[in-house]
Amino acid sequence: MKNKVIWITGASSGIGEALAYACDNAGAKLILSSRNRDELYRVKSACKSPVNIHILSLDLEKTDSLADKAEEAIRIYGHIDMLINCGGISQRSLALETTLQTEQRLMNVNFWGTVVLSKAVLPNMIAQGGGKIVCISSLVGKFGTRFRSSYAASKHALHGYFDSLRSEVYDKNIQITLVCPGFIKTNVTLNALTAEGSAYGIMDHDPDDRMSADECAKQILQAIKANKEEVYIGGKEVKAIWLKRFFPLRLSKYLRTAKVT
Repeated sequence: MKNKVIWITGASSGIGEALAYACDNAGAKLILSSRNRDELYRVKSACKSPVNIHILSLDLEKTDSLADKAEEAIRIYGHIDMLINCGGISQRSLALETTLQTEQRLMNVNFWGTVVLSKAVLPNMIAQGGGKIVCISSLVGKFGTRFRSSYAASKHALHGYFDSLRSEVYDKNIQITLVCPGFIKTNVTLNALTAEGSAYGIMDHDPDDRMSADECAKQILQAIKANKEEVYIGGKEVKAIWLKRFFPLRLSKYLRTAKVT
């Protein structure tokens, strides 16, 4: 990754922040994006080579602005070698209680924001002979759990879209990796949306039981280097992927009553 231009969304916290540090340590040139400009500058100041890091604030929900943001990002270094779509928002609400506006916001941020931004950088990548697009999905992009209906839908949608896109741009040397983290030690639940769209504001898990964001970022970069199409990262919760495939009824029964945080 040395001297590669990498654009990371959702870089102000969690997995995105950890990826920023990991890519910086690898010698990459970075563009860091999220809504929180102040936090992006905090991350930049904590990097070893801040001179090679540019801040570009954006809001994934404002899809009409993302094409212009992509042009701005490309102008910084002249090209983009890799786009890591890490920006997103979670959910903690029952489907029957969740407003359509909240559901649309989850889809706009997690799915449409990622799609629009990726399509905006693709022509530049193709013109330069290739590139990489990474989408941070989730284990619930492979199966659904309670309190996450629209969040799970947005992540499932990523898989359908980018699996299809991969086959369409493969001959143009565009590599696409879908990353499915499980329980990672981040503050994602604090900003998760409730039924009416407000912040959940509760850390609903024991962070000591989870993989660190730094370890997650390390495994993500290993998967990218290996050109993996899809990777599952986490602890014992990853086993649910195989249960879904081979024993779907058993997993369904378990998830009806299990405390899933």
